[in-house]
Amino acid sequence: MLVRDHMVADVVCVEIPGNRDDVLRILKRTGISGVPVLKDGQLVGIITRKDLLRKADESQLGLLMTPNPVVIRPDAPLQEAAQVMVRHNIRRLPVVEDGEMIGIISVADLVAAIAQMRLSSSIKDHYVSKTYALWEDTPLTLVGRILEVSGFDAIPILTEDGTLTGIISERDLIRHSRIEDSIEVSDFSNGTDDDEWTWESIRDMHTISYGISKIQLLPIPVKNAMVKNVLAVPLNAEISECALKMKRAKVDQLPVVNGNKRLVAMLFDRELIKALLPEQDSRQNF
Repeated sequence: MLVRDHMVADVVCVEIPGNRDDVLRILKRTGISGVPVLKDGQLVGIITRKDLLRKADESQLGLLMTPNPVVIRPDAPLQEAAQVMVRHNIRRLPVVEDGEMIGIISVADLVAAIAQMRLSSSIKDHYVSKTYALWEDTPLTLVGRILEVSGFDAIPILTEDGTLTGIISERDLIRHSRIEDSIEVSDFSNGTDDDEWTWESIRDMHTISYGISKIQLLPIPVKNAMVKNVLAVPLNAEISECALKMKRAKVDQLPVVNGNKRLVAMLFDRELIKALLPEQDSRQNF
């Protein structure tokens, strides 16, 4: 299985100079997690959901993007793509041939390949991750901050009695964000009203106003932004079975529940792609 057989050739890109607001609209409309950045037709970087959420007041694409992204050849095996993504903790690789980007391969593409492989091993020993959960009435702005600090891509949401009721992910945060413009005023005057040596005219000369354009999460509880009717899997679920459920539901993670339907862990797609690695590599802690 080669990268060229599983990559997406019709890639949505943005160009420098460009607009941060256009990137936000693209991610909202398509649901993809990132876009390559081109300059004069050449790949120069990638902007992801994380970049938009963590640099909320940055509007220049050149400062938002991760420059010089890791790339892969179209004739590389899928195993190599999985190794690179796991090693660098990234979700996508531009596919470059003769210096030109001809496609992109993502974690979702690898999961789709795993779904066809009929891997019957259980997920419980090597692929599930510990997790924590949040209450359904937690403000979305606080959830965004918790996701940023924790490094998680998604967090389960519970009701008051501990029942799993939904999942919130970075994709949902982007869907429930907006651009807010405001005017800030800064006073660089060296004097104050208490200083006898200053004049009013001097203080006024050092007061400046400037515009701020920032991505803000909506002021709503997380239950109004999360994905409901969550698809869960048991600890003994098979690898390819889980991959197929992720592919069909178009999700990046699945809650793992015990026999009493209680949340016990999470299965993330970036962990599941380790099934493509040689056994000794998949057991390593990258």
